[in-house]
Amino acid sequence: MFQVTREIDFCYGHRLLNYEGKCRHLHGHNGRAVITIESETLDHRGMVMDFSDIKTVVSGWIDENLDHRMILNRNDPAIPFLQEQSEPIFIIDSNPTAENIAKLIYEFADSQGFPILEVRLWETPRSFAVYKKSVA
Repeated sequence: MFQVTREIDFCYGHRLLNYEGKCRHLHGHNGRAVITIESETLDHRGMVMDFSDIKTVVSGWIDENLDHRMILNRNDPAIPFLQEQSEPIFIIDSNPTAENIAKLIYEFADSQGFPILEVRLWETPRSFAVYKKSVA
């Protein structure tokens, strides 16, 4: 099995609903998404996938949708105020934990036809969450 990995840095804000720690407040992170693609075979160029293709598609989507935005649960009471102030937000159905953001990025890459193995989302230099393909 061959694998390639691309790291994508971006900044985002969030807060967690129904949480008692510091993350219940609006705050930000310098995140790093680590996207791993795998294949049993290589293409005509001898590649699993060109790193620049991962960058163009996945990094482009992250830049457009997540970078420098507040990622919030659709039930967050701050949404109307932030929208009124024209602040950039990205609304999801789940709590915007590192686990759920990793899953969000994974699902986007998968929807683009990438043979994705996993996404690691580094929320801090010492903490990350992983979402990976389940083995059937």
